[in-house]
Amino acid sequence: MSTRDAYKQKIEAEVELAQAKLAELRARAKSSVADARLKYAKQIDDLELGVETTKVKLKELSEANEDAWEHLKAEVESAWGTLRDGVRDIAATLNKK
Repeated sequence: MSTRDAYKQKIEAEVELAQAKLAELRARAKSSVADARLKYAKQIDDLELGVETTKVKLKELSEANEDAWEHLKAEVESAWGTLRDGVRDIAATLNKK
């Protein structure tokens, strides 16, 4: 397996875990009071867009030639980092409740 394939599989697995965590967080947010529920729903919607952005970047990465791979890897890292941090932040907020 190439380094690119291994990297892609690693990020895909992490994105799947993030999607599962977002589903859990959405369920927990529904039990919040109305104002908080709307706030959390918006944040989770934004993070789900981040999931899609990361998936698009992974698709581009898998289709890229060797010259473009390193550049696209940086874009995937950025998209994944934003998503990961957002999931972590909202999870921490909901855990305080």
